[in-house]
Amino acid sequence: MTNRQTGSRADIYARITERIVADLEKGVRPWVQPWQSGSANGRVTRPLRHNGQPYTGLNVLLLWSEGMARGFASSIWMTFRQASELGAHVRKGEGGSTVVYASRFTKTEVDAHGGEVERDIPFLKAYTVFNCDQIEGLPEQYYRRPEPPADPIQRIEHADRFFASTRAVIRHGGTKAFFSPSSDHVQMPPFETFRDAASYYAVLGHECIHWAGASHRLDRDLSRYHKDRSERAREELVADIGASFLCADLGIVPEMEPRPDHASYVESWLRVLQGDRKAIFQAAAHAQRAVAYLHELQPQAEIQREAA
Repeated sequence: MTNRQTGSRADIYARITERIVADLEKGVRPWVQPWQSGSANGRVTRPLRHNGQPYTGLNVLLLWSEGMARGFASSIWMTFRQASELGAHVRKGEGGSTVVYASRFTKTEVDAHGGEVERDIPFLKAYTVFNCDQIEGLPEQYYRRPEPPADPIQRIEHADRFFASTRAVIRHGGTKAFFSPSSDHVQMPPFETFRDAASYYAVLGHECIHWAGASHRLDRDLSRYHKDRSERAREELVADIGASFLCADLGIVPEMEPRPDHASYVESWLRVLQGDRKAIFQAAAHAQRAVAYLHELQPQAEIQREAA
């Protein structure tokens, strides 16, 4: 095996190990979903190939990490070519995920005595796959989801109207709630996986506060969110306060879902507040501006502006 092959193999192991360690340091066990799963008893299902065959070994951890980090709901993955053969296509701009194929081949060599000997040579090949959530035009069976619980929680109509009126792009699937600035969308776990409706809308409100802060809306500086723990703590404080304001405005009293990141956020919030006496005031002001912005997007706000 060449040094390049050895290095490539080491890089893949290092990347997966680092991701698992990072999840554990945040209090997240990457083999258990942070939201409940109605049909899988809280466990992540094994990733599947396009033909239904389950992945094994390292690829299981790799695709679990990718799926959870990127909010994919589907457990099925395939190559670009496999999608094309099924008459489907990967959405423009979607990035693939790396999986590896480990095997060995037999090579015949001449030994020191001139005789032929066979030697097994292991090799590792990396290739790219896409989740079904990234692919359009697949046969219907690839998009089937588990049946919802027998007694699903009821949606809150006026809250649905409120968030729909913001025109934020809200996608559902996977196990994580987040706002993605690069694609300008809010990702939410499925509604039925929350303990109750109020918890769902509280988390959605939290992510919409992030959404409101984007550069082409309120222009709250989010550029250092992933680089500076202090800046991340400040932004999460804004979103948490803003979500509380929204819930009060909507008449919702949530018993918040225990998000896996909250323990670490609480610790970082304490450090920020202890080091900056103005931090809580600034956070509350930003939160209020974000909530006001979301209210301004409602139909009644437009009617009031026209009347004025």
